[in-house]
Amino acid sequence: MQRDFTYIDDLVEAIARLVGRAPREGEAVGAVDSLSPAAPYRVVNIGGGQPVGLLEFIDAVEASLGVPVRRRFLPMQKGDAPATFASPELLESLVDYKPTTGIRTGVTAFVDWYRGYYSV
Repeated sequence: MQRDFTYIDDLVEAIARLVGRAPREGEAVGAVDSLSPAAPYRVVNIGGGQPVGLLEFIDAVEASLGVPVRRRFLPMQKGDAPATFASPELLESLVDYKPTTGIRTGVTAFVDWYRGYYSV
């Protein structure tokens, strides 16, 4: 299974850049723009477009925590997608930005924050 993880700092950066790019009616940006023809809004996928295998994510968590996690392998769950990923094309077109924080860097930063915040 694969997922496209996006680190919180990348999300904040993208949103901060997008605030100044509110859509105007008829101002589509390229063929992938989700600009509404009826109202001034669009949907922008904020992600890096680099899916990561679930086992790689678990490896990053283990490395950051310094302890192995107990793994229980189950069959594919009903309704779950084998892979998801973002397309950063519209985000890049609008604000010349694409999330870049790698999985190990992001997981390590999150674990460090969590431990500090909760004094663990």
